[in-house]
Amino acid sequence: METTRRTFLASMAATIALPKAQAAAPAPQATHHHDTSKRPRNVILFICDDLGYGDLGCYGSHLPTPNLDRLAAEGIRFTYFNSAHPICSASRAALMTGRYGTRSGARGAFMPHSPTGLALDETTLGDLFHQHGFTTKAIGKWHLGDAPEYLPTHRGFDSYYGVPYSVDMKPLPLIRDTEILEEDTDRTLLTPRYTEEALRFLDQQHTDKPFFLYFAFSYPHDPARSSPRFHGKSGFGEQGDAIEEIDWSVGQVVQSLRTKGLLEDTLILFTSDHGPWFQGCPGPLRGRKGSTFEGGFRVPLIAHWPAAIRAGQVSNTWMSNLDVLPTLASLCNLPASPKPIDGIDMKHNLLGSPEEAARKSLLYFTPMTAQGMDFHCARKGDWKLRFAQLGGGEIYINDHGSPRKSYWLPHPELYNLRTDPAESYDVARLHPEIIEEILSDAESQIKTMPDPVQQAFAELRQNPASITTPPGAAARIPSNQPLPAWAWEPDDRR
Repeated sequence: METTRRTFLASMAATIALPKAQAAAPAPQATHHHDTSKRPRNVILFICDDLGYGDLGCYGSHLPTPNLDRLAAEGIRFTYFNSAHPICSASRAALMTGRYGTRSGARGAFMPHSPTGLALDETTLGDLFHQHGFTTKAIGKWHLGDAPEYLPTHRGFDSYYGVPYSVDMKPLPLIRDTEILEEDTDRTLLTPRYTEEALRFLDQQHTDKPFFLYFAFSYPHDPARSSPRFHGKSGFGEQGDAIEEIDWSVGQVVQSLRTKGLLEDTLILFTSDHGPWFQGCPGPLRGRKGSTFEGGFRVPLIAHWPAAIRAGQVSNTWMSNLDVLPTLASLCNLPASPKPIDGIDMKHNLLGSPEEAARKSLLYFTPMTAQGMDFHCARKGDWKLRFAQLGGGEIYINDHGSPRKSYWLPHPELYNLRTDPAESYDVARLHPEIIEEILSDAESQIKTMPDPVQQAFAELRQNPASITTPPGAAARIPSNQPLPAWAWEPDDRR
């Protein structure tokens, strides 16, 4: 029976009324055999906007997130999952294509009425699932172009319901397919409306055809909002209310799958596009949205699939959202993407294998400035090398108001993310050979990028910061001014 608005709202009220202890009760353990050669029949990919690494209970938060905590307890939770960019559109482009946004025309965040979007010759997850006979649905924030030819229904999705960009942009139209339903929608109702649409979609599914549901929440992006039923309920302000409502929404979708007998053969992924902005928690990590420190890039990843993923796992395998497309393509036997992919197939790690897949190339870390074409860091194995940094002030939150310039660091910084995840201790002087190796690899890989990116990298190398720049600091602009009378710096920084 199709879910009506009345039964949906009644279900919403009943869920909110549940005591927290009951909502967080431990899930029963599955007793069946887990078949790692199995393919998921359906796939749901949840992605939040600006949810931090430390914003969920299962990642150390005190926020009430019982449904997501249960999803993690019944599946696998990843502790080293990175986005491919600390800004919305570029990160989502990487997730959708398995390729850096610098390759696909998504180098930052698309503004309202942008003449462009994710390049039209790119192949998306929606395209691949659609080609393989899946019913495809996109719900929520898109942010890969708002002109009709860039919207989801032209990028492999059978239908779409949501908003084209972030909640801090206006007007914010609510769209079905390519039709504008409301010119400037009520932002407080986005999460329950998305949820109602998802439940209606699940009601319409039949067992003879698999589906792929891309569910992109608009929150907890600033300014965070929740519906009246959740406003003030979390005890953690508007940010906490928005996250609690997201947790409720995921619980509603999971319960619908369970009721319909679809949960066993449905792979659910839950993640975020990048780290938190002004509010929210990056956990023990340094940096926030917009920065190239781990707090801007590392995000939660929960995978749940009762038929193949053993419950109660925590994986320290290093993964990226660039890996999502090749991993799902391998798991679901989808057609190959026609363009070279930057991510790798992590299927066995997603299913709990402790042996990490071999990553032949580096992963790059790009800031939100310099038109999104600068590279500041590269990671190889456990090592992260910072060879460039923004100058002129705050480096953790992108609230500077205008683009800043990037500078090449005279003393590259080296961090071991396995032993020092907070990037607190520069060990560059102890490992010069690792610095040389990563820089050489980085220069080789830059040559595979579009010409404007290669040119920007060459110009960055010719723009050194002051040698007095301390490790981990915003780059000091070169100056021949003498030190103040009270100041002392070592000779190697002068």
